[in-house]
Amino acid sequence: MLNRSRFLLGIILLSISTLVMQPVMGDTEKPADKIPLQDLRNFTYIFERLKSSYVEKVDDKTLMENAIRGMLSGLDPHSSYLDADEYKDLKIGTTGEFGGLGIQVGMDEGFITVISPIDDTPAFRAGIKAGDTIIRIDNTLVKGLTLNEAVKLMRGKPGTKITLTIMRKKSPEPKLFTITRDIIQVKSVKQQLLDQDYAYVRISTFQTQTAKHLNNALNELADKNKTPLKGLILDLRNNPGGVLNAAADVADMFIEKGLLVYTKGRIEQSYTEFKAHAGDKLKGAPIVVLINGGSASASEIVAGALQDHKRAVIMGSKSFGKGSVQTIQELPNGGAVKFTTARYFTPSGRSIQAEGIEPDIKLQNLSMSDAKKSSTMIKEADLARHISNPVDKNPKAEKHSTAAKILKDYKVREAFNLLKGINILKAQKKMEAR
Repeated sequence: MLNRSRFLLGIILLSISTLVMQPVMGDTEKPADKIPLQDLRNFTYIFERLKSSYVEKVDDKTLMENAIRGMLSGLDPHSSYLDADEYKDLKIGTTGEFGGLGIQVGMDEGFITVISPIDDTPAFRAGIKAGDTIIRIDNTLVKGLTLNEAVKLMRGKPGTKITLTIMRKKSPEPKLFTITRDIIQVKSVKQQLLDQDYAYVRISTFQTQTAKHLNNALNELADKNKTPLKGLILDLRNNPGGVLNAAADVADMFIEKGLLVYTKGRIEQSYTEFKAHAGDKLKGAPIVVLINGGSASASEIVAGALQDHKRAVIMGSKSFGKGSVQTIQELPNGGAVKFTTARYFTPSGRSIQAEGIEPDIKLQNLSMSDAKKSSTMIKEADLARHISNPVDKNPKAEKHSTAAKILKDYKVREAFNLLKGINILKAQKKMEAR
């Protein structure tokens, strides 16, 4: 068996060495570097030693796949090898239905970090938050696992339970979350008419059909409103991203012309531009985009494009800062390799990688109750024996209103007030022009 391994690796080494002087396709910067033969000999030696002396018998396929996994995972947190099952899960995830907990995760210093929980999923309902660090999955320590290995542990049959041990910023003790796995069916777009003429749309993730669903949602809101909308709150908080083309299509709905986003890497083929087509779905009505630290990738593309074109006010807190593009190369065995090939840039040339989108208006992480507590002004209603208001406010109807529930979100309320303020100013300018 050992001689057979040497023979196989000799064939591999010979095949690779014949390609040493071949240039990389599309790389016009310089001829490809020679493949280091001494390092290949080291690889061959290690392969042989593992094959003959590892504590348990291991086959060629496992060793080769592990070598590929290590090669890719050592480059950056987003490059990885996917076996056939993992690749299948990835493709299903972009269409909106898959099994698991409902969290987007990445690797940070050997631990799994939550980029964002997905709306209305087991992880979201359990209270998992963006920025949480997973240190243990059931009884298995995460330190030392690859991202794919950790994700595999978190997957399982719907109805089965899993316990995550999580460290959270500003919390000295780890927190335990027991979550029941489920089939994740993500509705990427949700909409609500907040008040006459003002709409709220939440995009939880960018899938292949997100732009189409957004268009349908805006049509539905306009029909319900019976007149053109005067303002839109586009909520991209805790949106971990998704399909690049979907992000460009969403931005295109509100931008009349010009560049939306472009990608640039080391080789010529990595340069791609996405440009706007004529037409603005809202016909110039003001937009406020909400972002936070869980807004990543495709979310940042949309926010950056709208910000650069001065088409929207970006409100909230700094975004995640994932500004790289991954290419997926299918393999004959049914798996794939996913590796970073480019960075993406906003229309003005900003790279978001590790920087994120800075909001135009920063908001603290407050709730409506916090905002009320922070007010020290005394009002008539605070005075003893104040006269009651005779108008029936119908508090029961307000309590059960979906719009009222959404407006209890402090940041949504601030965005709503800003939209109304912008329209008041526009109306005043029209009056002055007359």
